[in-house]
Parts: sequence; C-alpha cells; structure tokens
Amino acid sequence: MKIAVVGTGYVGLVTGTCLAETGNQVICVDINEKKVKMMQEGKLPIYEPGLEQLFERNIGQKRLHFTSNLAEAIAEAKIIFMALPTPPGGDGSADLSYVLGAAKDIAKLITEYKVVVTKSTVPVGTADKVTAVMKANTNVDFAVVSNPEFLREGVAVEDFMKPDRVVVGTLDDRARKLMAELYGPYVRQGNPVIFMDERSSELTKYAANSFLATKISFMNEIANLCELVGADVDMVRRGIGADERIGKRFLFSGIGYGGSCFPKDVQALAKSAEENKYDFRILNSVMEVNEIQKRVLVEKVKKYFKGDLKGKKFAMWGLAFKPETDDIREAPALYIIDDLVAAGAIVTAFDPEAMNNVKTLVGDKIKYAQDQYEALEDADALLIITEWSVFRTPDFEAMDEKLKSKVIFDGRNLYDLEKMVDLGYYYNSIGRKLIS
Repeated sequence: MKIAVVGTGYVGLVTGTCLAETGNQVICVDINEKKVKMMQEGKLPIYEPGLEQLFERNIGQKRLHFTSNLAEAIAEAKIIFMALPTPPGGDGSADLSYVLGAAKDIAKLITEYKVVVTKSTVPVGTADKVTAVMKANTNVDFAVVSNPEFLREGVAVEDFMKPDRVVVGTLDDRARKLMAELYGPYVRQGNPVIFMDERSSELTKYAANSFLATKISFMNEIANLCELVGADVDMVRRGIGADERIGKRFLFSGIGYGGSCFPKDVQALAKSAEENKYDFRILNSVMEVNEIQKRVLVEKVKKYFKGDLKGKKFAMWGLAFKPETDDIREAPALYIIDDLVAAGAIVTAFDPEAMNNVKTLVGDKIKYAQDQYEALEDADALLIITEWSVFRTPDFEAMDEKLKSKVIFDGRNLYDLEKMVDLGYYYNSIGRKLIS
C-alpha cells in the first residue's frame, strides 16, 4: 500500500519506518529541508533503539522515501498520516495549528478519495475540526480517522511492530477496511484492532496516558509516606504489583515523570475537562504531585548540606527523562539543574545520549563529562537521575577514588541497601531506608 506520513518527528519517523518494514511504499514529508536532506542521505535524526537498522534497510530497498514537497508525498497515497506537533498552549490546551494547517493544505491537493489519519495526540473533537477544515477546501471525498499512537520511547519499534492493541476511530466503511488491511501484518498473533468512533478514539489516548501518570504519582506519594513511617517502597510495590487487578508496571517510585507525552497529555485532558465544565480533581492532583516530586532529590541534598550548596560540586548521572532515549522534554534533570545552579552549586553531568540536547538548552550552566566516572571527579555527592543500565553496576572502587565524599542521592533506587551499607556510603534513595 502507498502511504504518506506528514511530519518526521519521533512519532512520524517511527511510524513511517515501521510501515515500510512490512512492504508498504512510504513517503515521509517535512518542511525542514535540512532534516529531509539528512534523512535522504540515510542519517537518522533521533535516537531510538532498533530504529536505525530498519531505517537503513528500508531506504536501501527503496520502500522509505523523504521529501519536503507535500503534493509529491500524497499524490498516490491511499492513506495520509498526520504526525504533527500538538504542543501545550499557554492555558494548557493542545495547540492544533499544525494539524489543522496541514489538513487545509492536504485538502487543496487531493484529487481522489483519501484516508487522512490523525496520528498526533489530539483533544476530543479534533477529527470533526479536521473534517470541517478539509470540507471547506475541497469537494473531493475523503475520510478522517483517529489512530492514536501508544509508543514508548526506548521500545517504540517493538511497540509498533508488535502492538498489544491498535485503536482506530472511524465510522467510514472504506476507511475501516483500509486500516484493517494496513494493520493486519502487525496483529497476526491475535492482538486486537479495536474500531470505535473518532471521539472515543481520541479520548482513549488521553485516558491511557493519564492513567499511567496517575499510577506513577500515586506510587511517588506512597514512597514519600514510606520514608515517614519506616516502610520500604520496593516491598510495597512488589506486594501490590502481584495483584493482577493492579499489575506490575508503572509502579516504580522516583523523581517524577517527564517526556513528550505524559506531562502535556495529562494537562490537555484536564484542560479539556475544564472547558466542558468538569473539575477533573484526580488529574489536577497528579500534576501537582509530579511537580513536587521533581524536586524531592534537591530537598534531600539541601537537608544533608544544611541548606548551603554554594560552591558544592555535584556529579549528575542521567539527563534524559528515561533511559534508551535522548529526549529531555520535561525531564526532571532540567528542574534539578536549575535548582542546584540557583543555589550556587557546580554540576558536572553525564548521559549516554542526551548531553547534546542539554547543551543546546542549558549551555554552559553546567559541565559535561566524557564518561560517568569523569563526572565524579572531586564531587561532594553523586545524584542519579536516569536509570540507564550502565549506571546499575558501576565500579564502586573507581567511584571511591573520584568522589570527595561517599555520598549518593539516588532518584531511581538503583542499588541494594545492604550493599550500600557494606560499601560505607551515605545513600539516600526514594521511599526506602536512609543509609548513613
């Protein structure tokens, strides 16, 4: 099948590459000509495990193409995916200007029936708005479909190639048949393609992300209570995670959620509720808890150093909002850096993938190390921010030689408490016993 993907951000590029992998002819279009040229030369503009191999293979086999010409991209496409940014506006609502602008441009160019798919995360009612914009700009028949993505950064290729479900919102029979044909190869093991109306599909994406964010904030609240009552959040997590009604995933406590999805999706759903005169109290609490949790580690640091961080040197392991990505959008590390620097501290950071992105945003406010051990040089303490695998089993002897003091503030609970006792560290983690 011939497919066009409008927008080559994280979602668009993963979508286009994975659709090409099952034999489809895919053209990805982007207005950024420099980026398009880079991709035409076989260079991947984002970091995502497993994507580079598929990207190179499908370019080599001439199934995956890139252009900055929208007319060229959609001319022969049966299905047009819109994977465009929907950033939060000043009031928290999703900005649909990119989506509606693209819909208008597509409408002016189509000459035969097309299925136009909103892959972006969009508020309820967006399909209706896209339909209205397109009807105002064409007399050609078309269908607008909602097909939200459920891709986890770090495992996005696996999520797309072997989805636990595909959600498709459409009441158009022709569109339904085309979407069923398109996704057939990805659900051969029996996982469902769930068809529904467009509004239900749009809300499904927000509901899913908001529920997962709620689980995270709930466990962070439990972790904070654990510290007050002398319980261990890891034991509590195992105890409740064994309950099939709750499940094991998204129960790890830490320093809050970040990334491109959870913060803006929770905010947008709360705003959508507000616009419909509904007070979504749980979501408002989830956001409040998360904002506080991002700075929990800094409060621990300030307490240990009796409020005086001026001139103190801190090593920071991890900058990305999660491991296996270079994404720093709403990353807790950025909030922690701001607070430490504002207090007069000196920060040296290392992250396997995200340092260039942080340099672009933060500049020389902090120092950057070539590896995790260089970051420790003469540091008063180590702060662990992202749970990269390389940080899980470090060389503690090398750490002892580099650190000025054997002090660790662990925002991701990477290390065994008994081991930290044996090693003689001051070890302050989240929701667990303080080792001092």
